Amino acid sequence: MIRYIAIPAAIVGFISWLFLLPVRDQQAATNEPDPRDKKVGGRCEGCDAIYECPLPFRLLDAIDTLPDFQSAGPRLLVTGRVVHADRQTPAPGIVIYIYHTNQQGVYPNAGKRKGEGSRHGDLRGWVRTDNQGHYSFYTLKPAPYPESNNPAHIHITIKEPGLTAYWIDEFLFTGDPYLPGPDSRERTLPKGGNGIITLSGKDGMLLAKRDIVLGENIDGYPNK
Repeated sequence: MIRYIAIPAAIVGFISWLFLLPVRDQQAATNEPDPRDKKVGGRCEGCDAIYECPLPFRLLDAIDTLPDFQSAGPRLLVTGRVVHADRQTPAPGIVIYIYHTNQQGVYPNAGKRKGEGSRHGDLRGWVRTDNQGHYSFYTLKPAPYPESNNPAHIHITIKEPGLTAYWIDEFLFTGDPYLPGPDSRERTLPKGGNGIITLSGKDGMLLAKRDIVLGENIDGYPNK
């Protein structure tokens, strides 16, 4: 005769949790887009690169060092604060993705990676703002595209909880001869705040600061 032993529901639940835990961890590590996120920002080609982060978003630090920082070139520290529309309230937990060219103005090793990395190359990084909305990147100041009138720039994508990833204005540098003039048709309302940053120097390091205003001039952004 087979005897059945009653197992308390709590124990059953605990065993099920143990089996499910690796799956949950794996899902958290993929940083996959949530289909429930509200679409903002309009067209955002390449924004999916933010989900290629090698760490789960929740484990990101507020500071990142890009792979080129130990190479020859003008070292650059970009710092800033992410705030809400009132320009005062800090925005913690915001994921920021950047990428840029190398000292020759190209995206190194682009084409040898999978996903969006096949275009963005190796010089890219991710941070998550701290409790006061602060973020920092250590990298080299990028060079402009060869034989181009485009100014040197750093691409940036933002991911807020509950919203799709979206572009804001690139980091540009004051004094760049290719910056559009004040009357240029190329100038538009700044997305996420002014992206043109002023460089200063200290101990062989270029320093720049950019504060980011969430939702500023972003299409479809919800009123909060």
